[in-house]
Amino acid sequence: MGAMAKRGLYQRLRSNAQIRYALFVTGVLLMIVAVIIGPLPGPGFLIVFPVGLMLALQNSVWAKRRYVRFKWRHPRYGAWTDRVMRRVSAARRRARDRLERVWDDD
Repeated sequence: MGAMAKRGLYQRLRSNAQIRYALFVTGVLLMIVAVIIGPLPGPGFLIVFPVGLMLALQNSVWAKRRYVRFKWRHPRYGAWTDRVMRRVSAARRRARDRLERVWDDD
């Protein structure tokens, strides 16, 4: 019971397959809406698209595979999306690259 109480509501909901599917669809819809509102003035696209992408990536193995393939083919854009989404793995990768450059310069 103690371990279950520590898990957040979001994590408990994500354990249900239907909820995961609904969150994935919501993420895809947010990405579509972001493309539609992109030409409008303001930062709407930069707020809505990463939220939709995060929902899609968190709730779909298919989306994760597609994202990894996209990053492999277009590393510059993949790095940009990681930075916008503030992914922990991307921050670790940037820190590791900085350390490697420091060691290589010595």
